[in-house]
Amino acid sequence: MTLSNGTSDGTIRWGILGTGFIAGLQTKDLKENGFTVQAVGSRSAESSEVFAEEYGVATAHGSYEDLVADPLVDVVYIATPHPFHHANALLALNAGKHVLVEKAFTMNARQAQEIIDLAAAKGLVALEAMWTRFLPHMIRIRELIAAGTIGEVRKVVATHNQSLPKDPAHRLNDPALGGGALLDLGIYPISFAFDILGTPASIVASASMSATGVDRQTAAIFEYAGGAQAIVDCELDAASANRAMVIGTEGWIEIEHTWYNPVPFTVFAVDGAVVERYEQAVSSRGMQYQAAEMERLIRSGETAGTMLPPAETVAIMAAMDEIREQIGLRYDSDAVVEGNQS
Repeated sequence: MTLSNGTSDGTIRWGILGTGFIAGLQTKDLKENGFTVQAVGSRSAESSEVFAEEYGVATAHGSYEDLVADPLVDVVYIATPHPFHHANALLALNAGKHVLVEKAFTMNARQAQEIIDLAAAKGLVALEAMWTRFLPHMIRIRELIAAGTIGEVRKVVATHNQSLPKDPAHRLNDPALGGGALLDLGIYPISFAFDILGTPASIVASASMSATGVDRQTAAIFEYAGGAQAIVDCELDAASANRAMVIGTEGWIEIEHTWYNPVPFTVFAVDGAVVERYEQAVSSRGMQYQAAEMERLIRSGETAGTMLPPAETVAIMAAMDEIREQIGLRYDSDAVVEGNQS
């Protein structure tokens, strides 16, 4: 499937729910590529007004409720930390808005399924903002694999290690705020494994925990019915080159440093000869491509695309639930009874 060039005609109007760092990155990419950012909403009017001034957003709302009630907003980008995605997405969907929800999509598969079910019932789009999926180099990698360029895929290897704030009170280290490496960083290599190989038949996971009780580093092996494997790992207190590989019987694909960004990759034959070198300049950061896919779905009347269908988002959350079970990482949201959306 060929994706758009990541631009918009501006007819679909966006609302930004949340005013943090990731909200700013997405809004900047939207504005630079022709998307209409109509409004922003925050829990405080001051924060919303500062954000609107900085990014040139027409309307600043002092609550999430006012944002989703805005009749000039068609789709809401949910940029709050993942413990709040479930409630925020349900709020927007119940107001009749499509939602692009940051990853990790939710805290667990149960919450993800509730969002997907509500969106389907209302005929709205609920798309996970796994921006890497929609980047041009990932589109090309899928094409090469489908064409059999590297033969039968046997293994995916992907890493996401960063040296992040060590403060125990920081949300990344706080279990009450969904802290840990898995949901913030591990979501990238796990989603990549799903993208290339699909849902695993079984998972074996291991982790080292921090003093605050979250996973400091986690590694997992995904096993597939046909014998393929994915090896994924993440860490929040030590950095690495963050490369990824897809290994096949006739060659391999090597994605360069920070593979989840729009970076080059090289295709090698089994003897090491270079088959293809892919480099494509991407304007802005690259987050506009997921927004372009969102707009395509809205215009076409589809509620599920092929690059990241809702069922796969739920399956990814279920895989992370399984990993958390194995490593002993639990969150308050795991104990919430079915139907309680508070």
